[in-house]
Amino acid sequence: MYNPFAVALLALEAQKVVELRLMKLAWGGSEGCAEAQQMVSEKVSAYIEASGTLMMGGSCDTVVARYREHVAANTKRLTVA
Repeated sequence: MYNPFAVALLALEAQKVVELRLMKLAWGGSEGCAEAQQMVSEKVSAYIEASGTLMMGGSCDTVVARYREHVAANTKRLTVA
């Protein structure tokens, strides 16, 4: 079973990253291009990591917690720059 509260928090936290990334992409230039490439790379890596966790018997809670860590790191990275 998964924690719906953690999933709701992930959705809210991810929305901030979407906002920050859209701003960076809208400005364009080399930073916008680099952000687009990094975003795609992160999506593929996150998919592989989540799939591996679930295949090895990990729980949905573990996957959600790990995604929240990634989202927090992205928020920090995008607000510092």
